Amino acid sequence: MYDLLIQGGTVVDGTGAARRTADVAVKEGRIAEVGRITADAKRKVNADGLIVAPGWVDIHTHYDGQASWDPQMTPSSWHGVTTAVMGNCGVGFAPAKKHQRQWMLELMEGVEDIPGAVLEEGVKWEWETFPEYMQAMARIPRAIDLAAQIPHAAVRVYVMGERGANREPATQDDMQKMAAIVKEAILAGALGFTTSRTFVHKTSKGQQAPTFDVAAEELITIARAVGETGRGVLQMISDFEDIDAEFEIMRQCAKVSGRPLSFTLLQRDHQPTKWREVLDRVDIARAEGLDIKAQVACRPIGMVHGLECSMHPFFLTPTYQAMSGLPLAERVKRMQEATVRAQIIAESQRPPENWRLASITRDFHKYYPLARDHADYEPHPDTSVAAVAKRTGRSPEDLVYDLLLEDEGKKKFYFPLYNYAGGDLEVVRQMMTHPASLMGLGDAGAHLGYICDASYPTYLITHWARDRTRGPKLPLEQLVHMQTMRNARGVGLNDRGALLPGQKADINLIDFEKLSVSAPQMRYDLPAGGRRLVQTAGGYKWTFVSGEKLAH
Repeated sequence: MYDLLIQGGTVVDGTGAARRTADVAVKEGRIAEVGRITADAKRKVNADGLIVAPGWVDIHTHYDGQASWDPQMTPSSWHGVTTAVMGNCGVGFAPAKKHQRQWMLELMEGVEDIPGAVLEEGVKWEWETFPEYMQAMARIPRAIDLAAQIPHAAVRVYVMGERGANREPATQDDMQKMAAIVKEAILAGALGFTTSRTFVHKTSKGQQAPTFDVAAEELITIARAVGETGRGVLQMISDFEDIDAEFEIMRQCAKVSGRPLSFTLLQRDHQPTKWREVLDRVDIARAEGLDIKAQVACRPIGMVHGLECSMHPFFLTPTYQAMSGLPLAERVKRMQEATVRAQIIAESQRPPENWRLASITRDFHKYYPLARDHADYEPHPDTSVAAVAKRTGRSPEDLVYDLLLEDEGKKKFYFPLYNYAGGDLEVVRQMMTHPASLMGLGDAGAHLGYICDASYPTYLITHWARDRTRGPKLPLEQLVHMQTMRNARGVGLNDRGALLPGQKADINLIDFEKLSVSAPQMRYDLPAGGRRLVQTAGGYKWTFVSGEKLAH
């Protein structure tokens, strides 16, 4: 007798094979049989009219803090995710000596926009070493599976102290100590090692992340140690300013380790074709036998702006800054005053010297008003604030100011930071369908005040298989494969991601026609009353983790 029998559903098994009507049997947390099944089961579920697919595997999250206090791992668990991978981009909370904890919080606050007060109250420091961190995380009952990677920034500061934080060159002894710590972590169960080489990553005090420009030798030494374990993966993020030098570091790390390596791939407005140059190098490296893949997104890497969020066009003006700590209702009331309005708009004409902040506050052609009930992640350029202002004869500042005050100040805007230079998702489609890409970059658990991409697993199949109107769609079977078996195998998780006998019984039952993603909404449910943007999902009838039902 089976433990669970899912009957009569449309099975999309994660391998990329064509969908078929079949039953799925589960025994002791594993897939036992798929096909026409006559044997009995302790529990039966009628899946007629539903898609039966593997649980989603999200390989790029930052749940390092939230894992301490949220056994449900929301919002990922709402969106059919059954395995989440944290510790990406070289940041995390272990290893850490007691006197380094505050610095670690400042790094996570700066890089991932998780308020320091939330982390100070929520993170329960019960570890120093990475194996101790793994043990602490394992003691918390969890709705979904969580995999941890060991972050370079933490390792560097643990070994080098202030020298590491200040980006001083590592000595040979430093490198060997770092390599030994990473090797110990991999052998203790860490999924991999991660690092960051982007100028964007800074502490909350503005200090550059300690791994930003470390010597190639440091990374290669650590990568070699990972390879000595015969397991583990490598993950990186880079700006690719010197594309040849940066990619050569990746090649060398993949070569000396013999392990899979993945990196973040984005399209930047000022370098709209560089992503193609990077993928060309990936193709060459793979032809040489190196397992290098690009982690890509299924929509723009975008910000959500508004008065409830961390950013909006006027958030840096002195007049707004003076009232930014007021409750939302009071801010709205003050901003409705004619003199305050005139002052804020006038001050906004002096853009910040920082080009990135200037773009975020002044590029009105990238400001797209969001509807209250859904989010459009492939908006037409004609619907931007700049385009509407031009049609109506208003200044974009004047228009966006009024819009910000709508819905009692809860109006929100979508600002596609990356992957939208052409005003549509054609570039994203090409990235997604490249044979050396992995689906990721949702950053669940991070950027809580301005990014809300943890919902991408649901969006991936609703938009690309069902709803898209501004270009070709993609087959559901291909999309399911991308975020199940392909992702799992890409990070070395070979026991899940497909509805095949022997695989882990992580299963989604989906009403495909009713599958939906809500508009971003702000909740204040973090430790210390912290806020976070979330999106809920509709259409998931059941999610099973190791054959056990997960409550949505």
